[in-house]
Amino acid sequence: MRVLIVEDDPEVADLLVRTLRDAAWAADVVGRGEDAIDAQAATAYDLVILDIGLPDIDGIEVCRRWRRNGEAIPILMLTARGGLGERVIGLDAGADDYLPKPFAVPELMARLRALARRGPSVTGPELRVGDLVLDPAAHAVRRSREPIRLTAREFALLEFLMRYPGRVFGRSQIIEHVWTDPLEPVANVVDVLVGRLRRKIDAPGQEPLIHTIRGVGYTISAQVP
Repeated sequence: MRVLIVEDDPEVADLLVRTLRDAAWAADVVGRGEDAIDAQAATAYDLVILDIGLPDIDGIEVCRRWRRNGEAIPILMLTARGGLGERVIGLDAGADDYLPKPFAVPELMARLRALARRGPSVTGPELRVGDLVLDPAAHAVRRSREPIRLTAREFALLEFLMRYPGRVFGRSQIIEHVWTDPLEPVANVVDVLVGRLRRKIDAPGQEPLIHTIRGVGYTISAQVP
């Protein structure tokens, strides 16, 4: 799991980073709302911990912008202000959960695990790349109207790639986002998974959609990179 922490208090940010890394989760930190928007646009995160009180635009506005843009990432909102009104505003803006400061670390991790199990807060419309269609709600895939049966991990990989068409992901990024259990000790496990998925998605006679960028990673696109 890769988490974006949006927090301008260095002590709180440091606590969050240490807590997540102790749980074997990756964590990046930004201290401004605009930086959070840029970071989410550049990196595929699984969760966001978002403080309301930021020095530029506040966390509520950041959350609203993400939701208006169709971002489905689960968001846990933090604030030093624990009143009911703040909670209502945050949830109405699109946050999935709300935790006032100071918080207990076990409760924080329990809430994050619950959000991770729940997945994206907004399933969103079908994902399309060329004639390939993935329906997140129905957990279905079809190409040229023909259904394609995938394993759970193949589906997770395909959905991850299709949410960011044209973006190239390295093996370590794919592992972070597709494997939620401890990774089996196989050096080429990502290559094997991509190969299996490619054989199902890019059947003989069809234009290839999954592309290997030598020395960098993998991407999905209807156009040859």
